[in-house]
Amino acid sequence: MQVFKVQGMSCGHCVRAITQAIQDRDPAAEVQVDLAEGEVRVASPLPSEELLEAIFDEGYAVSLA
Repeated sequence: MQVFKVQGMSCGHCVRAITQAIQDRDPAAEVQVDLAEGEVRVASPLPSEELLEAIFDEGYAVSLA
């Protein structure tokens, strides 16, 4: 499980956008979003760099937790 800190998430749309961006790259990825903590947890064989890029491309500031 990879954990990322994401800034700017505030609603269900954010959750869907990030989940979709990750699953576009890995349809089998398990994505858990915690809005209160500003964290996204991803179970995927994709490298962290690719997951960071997917979230960043949606317009969010993101880093490894």
